[in-house]
Amino acid sequence: MFKTMRYFWVAALLLVATVVSAQVTTSGMSGKLTDDKKEAIIGAIIQAVHQPSGTRYNTVTNADGHFYIQGMRPGGPYEVNIRYMGFEPKSVKNITLELGETYNLNIIIKEDAKEMDELIVVGSKSKFSAEKTGASTNISNAQLEAMPTVNRSITDITRLSPYGGNGMNFAGVDGRTANFTVDGANFNNNFGLSENLPGGGSPISIDAIEELQVVISPFDVRQTNFIGGGVNAITKSGTNTFKGTAYVHHKNENMRGDAVYGQTIAGARDRDRATTYGATFGGPIIKDKLFFFANAEYEASPSVAVRWRPSVDGKGSEEKYLSYTTVADMELVRNHVLEKYGYDPGSYTDFPADESNLKILARVDWNITDKHRLAVRYNYTKNTAWNGPNASSMDGGERSAYSRTSLYSMVFSNSMYSMNNLVHSASVDLNSRLTNKLSNQFLATFSKLDDVRGSNSSEFPFIDIHDGTNTTTQYMALGYELFTWNNAVHNTVFNIKDDITYYTGKHKIIAGINYEYQMADNQYMRNGTGYYRYRSVDDFINQRAPEVVCLTYGYDGETSPAARVRFSKLGIYGQEEWSASDKFKLTAGLRFDALFFNNNDLMTNNAIKELDYNGRHIDTGKWPSTQLIVSPRIGFVYDIFGDKSLKMRGGTGLFAGRLPLVFFTNMPTNSGMVQYQAQLSSKNTDMTQFAGGLVKEDGKSYTESLRDKLIGMGYPTTINPEDGTKPSSISAVDPNFKMPQVWKTSLAFDYTLPTSFPFTVSVEGIYNKTINAATISDWSIMPVEGFARFNGVDCRPIYPGTFRNGTKAFVLENTGQGYGWSANVTMNMRPIKEISLMASYTHTASKEITGLPGSNAESAFTYVPTVNGPNNIALHNSQYVTPNRVIAMATFHKKNSHFSLVYEGWNGGYNYSFMTANDMNGDGYNYDALYIPTDEQVANNEFRFVSPSDRDRFMGYVHNNSYLSSNQGKYAEAYSVYNPWVHRVDLSYKHDFKFKVGKSLNTIQLSLDMKNVLNLFSSELGVSKQMSSELNSGRILKYEGTDAQGYALFSTPEKINANTQTWVPNYSIGQCWNIAVGIKYMFN
Repeated sequence: MFKTMRYFWVAALLLVATVVSAQVTTSGMSGKLTDDKKEAIIGAIIQAVHQPSGTRYNTVTNADGHFYIQGMRPGGPYEVNIRYMGFEPKSVKNITLELGETYNLNIIIKEDAKEMDELIVVGSKSKFSAEKTGASTNISNAQLEAMPTVNRSITDITRLSPYGGNGMNFAGVDGRTANFTVDGANFNNNFGLSENLPGGGSPISIDAIEELQVVISPFDVRQTNFIGGGVNAITKSGTNTFKGTAYVHHKNENMRGDAVYGQTIAGARDRDRATTYGATFGGPIIKDKLFFFANAEYEASPSVAVRWRPSVDGKGSEEKYLSYTTVADMELVRNHVLEKYGYDPGSYTDFPADESNLKILARVDWNITDKHRLAVRYNYTKNTAWNGPNASSMDGGERSAYSRTSLYSMVFSNSMYSMNNLVHSASVDLNSRLTNKLSNQFLATFSKLDDVRGSNSSEFPFIDIHDGTNTTTQYMALGYELFTWNNAVHNTVFNIKDDITYYTGKHKIIAGINYEYQMADNQYMRNGTGYYRYRSVDDFINQRAPEVVCLTYGYDGETSPAARVRFSKLGIYGQEEWSASDKFKLTAGLRFDALFFNNNDLMTNNAIKELDYNGRHIDTGKWPSTQLIVSPRIGFVYDIFGDKSLKMRGGTGLFAGRLPLVFFTNMPTNSGMVQYQAQLSSKNTDMTQFAGGLVKEDGKSYTESLRDKLIGMGYPTTINPEDGTKPSSISAVDPNFKMPQVWKTSLAFDYTLPTSFPFTVSVEGIYNKTINAATISDWSIMPVEGFARFNGVDCRPIYPGTFRNGTKAFVLENTGQGYGWSANVTMNMRPIKEISLMASYTHTASKEITGLPGSNAESAFTYVPTVNGPNNIALHNSQYVTPNRVIAMATFHKKNSHFSLVYEGWNGGYNYSFMTANDMNGDGYNYDALYIPTDEQVANNEFRFVSPSDRDRFMGYVHNNSYLSSNQGKYAEAYSVYNPWVHRVDLSYKHDFKFKVGKSLNTIQLSLDMKNVLNLFSSELGVSKQMSSELNSGRILKYEGTDAQGYALFSTPEKINANTQTWVPNYSIGQCWNIAVGIKYMFN
């Protein structure tokens, strides 16, 4: 056997390389054939027939009576025929295969009693027929069709996974790192600028999907490229029967609720609709040999991007979407820029967002022979969407705690931006059965993912205006959106993979090589048209000096500078599945992955390289050196009683993941070699030279004028690597950086209850330990150990004015800190043929150093509340975790009626932190974690307030807040304040009207999908709650300096007292009931 294994390892190494993704596109079948005396039947012929297409898979049983078939089409139904001389023929029908799983079929045949009729057996419906070891959820086409989905999105479907429910976040891990493949092709959010999947979050129509699989801890070494979870989807194929559909789905502003807790939502009846037109068609080109399937879908969605409006009297209201910003101030600023600068900022009452989405898919399947099957698929997606401006990010100063469109601030419509998404994807999948013992899968995929921003604004600086209170409170914004100018991402991904599988005795041996090539071009000019920030409307109107001025510009007149990252990833792996007995199967595998960056796109900035960061230097001309990632895994399944009624399964192993590419391209973008980013404030510049209004020279644009002024101040016009230049801040990648890796261990029990109907219960536990996670450090910040500290119980360090040793340098590094665990109970039941029931509860805990919130290096560095500063983040709850979640689904099918209900309940998902209202420790960032004093510490004057009133109001709130009162004497943990439980029920009802035209069966199906059904009966039901605006996003205590004894002094904002509510309803239209209706024509 060892010689055989060595042979196949060598063979695998000689294969052409492939992708390092969880590229699962097929299913399998295995089992054992015995006689009624439990003796193995050797050499019996096994034929599995995919009945819709006539695709045949043939094999024979080996010396132990085992048989194995790989590379099978998922779904079904299948019919398995068994023939052996001297024994009765036998057929097993109605078998359905799950994507990525091996169906276990053990068969007993009897000796032939001459002329005995063929024995037909109906396939088992047990959920435990699939031999999985780790945590995964398969979602069949029937479940896809039954699932209520008003938005027709992938994430509406993946919430059926017990570990999902919050977009693409699985098991408390950032959804940007999830792995999503379609027919093995990369459909990931590779760049990571947003939480959405490519194509605007909807890269493929759910009408084109045959089956989905959500994997959390599969101990199959072929599955990789994720830390939290992965989603594998396969598209529909043609069959021997011509089938087609044409459908229309519609929803609009009158088909939803307009109130939350009795409060009518402003703009709820504004034009906001979506109409989807689509069709599918598939069938045979050559019967039993060649098939096609096609899908086209178009959605038009006239909508509104911003619902906030300025108020007449300056009295804001979250419930009415009224901002503190006044109409008079908006008019004043609008008229000023029109008259002074000739710029039209747009409307402040109308924010139209006409969106569209086009999807096209074509697939061909070819049964070349009974031993070779080829599938080729291509799809195209084009999406256009509109968004309000970035919430609060900026450069050169302390960012505001309030969004630019919020209770505190308003914008003009020309500050919106469009996102234009384009997806091209293709896959070629060849499955071959070379002999009865040897099979092969070759998979090649290509994806091109483009995201380009646009604007209706003319070229003009972006301007932030604060409220004049010197508290960085945002009040108004206008101009060309500050992150949109010359903003485009072009991502190309090419994958090839080859897996070879060999069967011998009780062993299945798999070996494979994967190769992935990725290229990403990032055009990103923050503040590309210029950025100005003013303290107040009065300062702006009277042309006083701004607080901050920024501009990013290309060298030597280059108007479209771009940064590029290219890498290749090679994976080699081997795995053995050993059926030790009829009850026990062991899977053991080993995977090696290596990442090779291409340094040819980089240039070393010697001015940066010469900077000394405590003996460390940054070379912007080199990516991380190649690192070998080793991922061993072992899994098992134990059929305890031998009748599949109780199974124990589990495993342990290492999983290597991926990281959004934006964290890599930040280095060349901010290296000073591609473009220069000027960030000016009173800390480094005499800002009075910008008094007198926006910089503008005759005959030049505002951008050119500001650029020329900066050059006149000594900023560079050109660059060469030998001299280099020092940018305002540096982004870099540690030369020893490794891609994320986690150690996962799981144990589960699956039990089939002894009832007259299928009834199964599963209990599963998963533990994760971080091996390598990504984090960011600023090398310019000196260690806090030498800093002075406050006296008293809140003795955090005090950053001196010279805490930085040179230019800010945000370096992507690794940490081994972090862990998490999940516990799940799932029940499936089918009490009668027409009804299916499922219910699941999951508790998840996840601790991390940082989830890298944001995409800009400094933003991701700072957006985690800390005590000792962002270089010293304490282990805390993940911002992506949903600690408790229940999902349940009931479906009912009878004749022409199809009814389904989905209940979803959860807490968390919106995870908050308690912080001080300002920068207490002096590190320059307004994310200082709050210390929660005990009553004794306050009484002993170890924690001090500026007045008794501030003390009493703060402590009164602490006593009435469950989190604060239970954590007195501690610092508030980041992202550990969870919003209350939410309970929602969604509904889907479909009714079929069937008729025949000739021999063709035709159906007209009317459908109604409803989100948040209970909200229809009461505007208080199914509504999530968010932290009250009175708490200022958790900033409930203001640092007021120190007293003579070196104790920190605090004041309590006026709105904080014992009666302050922590949670208030989320007054948004997304909380209301919502209906979508549809009509679908189907034939055959």
